[in-house]
Amino acid sequence: MSFDTVLPVIFMALMGISMLIYVISDGYDLGVGLLMPRATAEEKDVLIASIGPFWDANETWLVLGIGILLVAFPKAHGVVLSQLYLPVTLMLIGLTLRGVAFDFRVKAKSSAKPLWDKLFFAGSMLASLSQGWMLGRYISGFGEGWNYPVFAAAIAVALPAAYALLGAAWLVMKTEGELQLKAIGWAKLAWAPVVIGMVLISLATPWISATVRERWFALPEIIALMVIPIFTGIALVTARVLLDKAIVRTTLCWLPFVALIAVFVLGFIGLAYSIYPFVVIDRLTIWQAASSPAALKVILIGVCISVPAIAAYTVFSYKVFWGKATALLYA
Repeated sequence: MSFDTVLPVIFMALMGISMLIYVISDGYDLGVGLLMPRATAEEKDVLIASIGPFWDANETWLVLGIGILLVAFPKAHGVVLSQLYLPVTLMLIGLTLRGVAFDFRVKAKSSAKPLWDKLFFAGSMLASLSQGWMLGRYISGFGEGWNYPVFAAAIAVALPAAYALLGAAWLVMKTEGELQLKAIGWAKLAWAPVVIGMVLISLATPWISATVRERWFALPEIIALMVIPIFTGIALVTARVLLDKAIVRTTLCWLPFVALIAVFVLGFIGLAYSIYPFVVIDRLTIWQAASSPAALKVILIGVCISVPAIAAYTVFSYKVFWGKATALLYA
């Protein structure tokens, strides 16, 4: 296989990894936003402080993923965005609303803070629902018929619950005392809906897509593929068991969060296997949608500069601001 043939695969992998990092990193801070109504006024300041140094950098991975789709797979970019124009617009409105509410609430008077808190929650919910709908439509190959919107709506409802669970696990890791105990309770409440949603969606996906059904239920592949749902179940059960243990209130408070990251990674592996070699399932393969090899080589130079820079900044920000969150202090 020549380098020109491999190049589209490299860019597809980079795009997929960028979106995975985005879903995990921005997923937990969207989850924190969804949990805002459950916190007291003082606790909300700690919730905001727990994601304050990270949320901007987290969204950079979304920009990178969409940017790669635009420049490396322009044909797929046209198909995807033409099908998802409205939910993409709603997602951007939600993310913008979150950003505005985040910045304004830290300078707002006490009487105005509840308004910005509500807007922060609304932006988080709108972005989460939109992302779930887009994922559902993408997995189904933008099919026509009553069952496809129902499938997308199911994922749209399930994804905010998954984000809330991830956000609660983040707060278990980043907070202490009474708020940490509350976060443990929030995680327990979110766990069951997430598991039920994952099981139902996993059962519905082969029904909604013949391509996915053929991939997952062919022999002998199905034997090897069973590793993914088995380990996903183990990770979910591990996270739930840990929430009942005193160990999560010690220096090992990061364990449930890591277990949930494993769930998202395994889901990504399953999705990648399901759609490869398509960029748009059943419509465009990686090679059909890719830019010319000459263009990809030029783009690769930029990627080799930008991706390490983004990764280094992300790692640096997490290293500097690691540790327990405290209430916001602004002059």
